[in-house]
Amino acid sequence: MTASINDVARAAGVSASTVSRALRGRPGVSDEVRDQIKAVAAQLGYTASRSASSLASGRTYTIGVLVPYVGRWFFGTVLDSAEKVFSAAGYDVLLYNLGSPETRKRFFTKLPVRKRVDAVLTLLIPDEEESAALRSLGVPLATTVGGPRPGFTVVGIDDRAGTESAVRHLVNLGHRRIGMISGASGPLHWTTPIERRNAYLDVLADAGIEHDAALEANGDYTVEGGERAMTELLAASRPPTAVFAQSDEMAMGALRALRRHRLKAPDDVSVVGFDDHELADVLGLTTVAQPVAEQGAEAARLLLRQLDEPDAAPPGHVQMPIRLVLRETTAPPRPRGPQ
Repeated sequence: MTASINDVARAAGVSASTVSRALRGRPGVSDEVRDQIKAVAAQLGYTASRSASSLASGRTYTIGVLVPYVGRWFFGTVLDSAEKVFSAAGYDVLLYNLGSPETRKRFFTKLPVRKRVDAVLTLLIPDEEESAALRSLGVPLATTVGGPRPGFTVVGIDDRAGTESAVRHLVNLGHRRIGMISGASGPLHWTTPIERRNAYLDVLADAGIEHDAALEANGDYTVEGGERAMTELLAASRPPTAVFAQSDEMAMGALRALRRHRLKAPDDVSVVGFDDHELADVLGLTTVAQPVAEQGAEAARLLLRQLDEPDAAPPGHVQMPIRLVLRETTAPPRPRGPQ
């Protein structure tokens, strides 16, 4: 007959939960005891099963992940890196794609993750009612978007500082007609476009540059949206000599629009993005680099740490480093161009 976890526990003189922790590499077991349990398990031909571990530990070994757009580069990159950390620790991912208002409302009304997950990683920004609903689950919560939030571990970046470095770079090059392609129609409760727009306006004001509403356009955080927005900016009575795009995907669309109008960056218009997308270097795009994959991995590690150390205080807010990466799409404005 196949040996059970209880057979291993009796033979090793420990509890079934200790056997589960030892064989899954979880903390709380000394190296000596772990080696002893592994030797007994090998002798009995025992292989740990998910159901046995769940019964012994009371865990589901499943992490719930909430995303607004599973197909978008940022969310996909965060999800991929987080899933690798969870998988390496023996956890599965239960994914909820909550892009539409109807789907989102249904999820927070029914909370289908209750008693099905050990923790939740949310890549959307919940409002107060939604946050309360997630806290009611009684499991560790983490996110990689938005600012500090009670009950959540937040792993993110300083959006304002990143934007300020990008726009100030354009100002220092001598540009005075600086446009912006935003993601104003992003996910529900999304604060990133607001933070980056405020930083853009602050840098213009500090430089004594009057804000021109005609130099702002919405790019929907997509390549296609960035192309439409850039086309709109080029049609202005006084088009910009430089453009800050709130994401690299929109910046890529802006570059495509310039090519279609037989213009070049930076000869005719300088372009700066935000993210350091994997294709940014290929395109020579000047951008603000943020560690997207690392944010997902760190959030996952912090959730697992909370599961392993339930009595420890949650990490709170973890801010990841960012930096301006100078490439080939920015230069001083040409003397004969509009300023």
